Amino acid sequence: MRHSRMMLAVAFATMLTACNGQNEVKNESNDNGMLETIMTRTSIRKYTDQPVEKEKIEAMLRAGMAAPSAVNKQPWHFVVVTDKEKLSGLATANPNAGMAARAPLAIVVCGDMTKALEGGGRAFWIQDCSAATQNILLAAHAQGLGAVWTGTYPNEERVHAVADVLKLPDTLIPLCTVVIGYPAEQPEPKDKWKPENVSYNEFGNQE
Repeated sequence: MRHSRMMLAVAFATMLTACNGQNEVKNESNDNGMLETIMTRTSIRKYTDQPVEKEKIEAMLRAGMAAPSAVNKQPWHFVVVTDKEKLSGLATANPNAGMAARAPLAIVVCGDMTKALEGGGRAFWIQDCSAATQNILLAAHAQGLGAVWTGTYPNEERVHAVADVLKLPDTLIPLCTVVIGYPAEQPEPKDKWKPENVSYNEFGNQE
């Protein structure tokens, strides 16, 4: 009986070791895949006519909502635009978003002032919605889509123009328009690594 228990314990320990080894390989693979997505993402401004599937749109929205936010306020609202007339309107409202007129999809990331912090922390909505936007861009790239971030806020003229196109209430401020579609171009990702932009422990110390 004792011998059987020992054999069982050894077998169990071996199984745990094997599982842990598999998990380490899997985690390393996931980490590499995540870094690959980040490092190979680039702005895409030309798209095919293929529509973006609803499940992929939802995946991008879920990624956006997974972003961190100050005090977990989640002060965002996402307007999904697939209507060609509205896409053309966004292209007119923002000169930098001219490609929207030829795209199948745009997601306008808005700050919801009814959810924003009060007082001195109110402007944190900009950081929160920017984090959500970056998540959307990465989720788009991970799903084989191309996307580009086009800024709206704080340009008041663009803010009002985009708000008019989408009939936004005064409580929603459009931060940016993410134009999305299946890529019709394959630009090379830029290597933006610059050691001179990094200091360690204090400014100017480039260890």
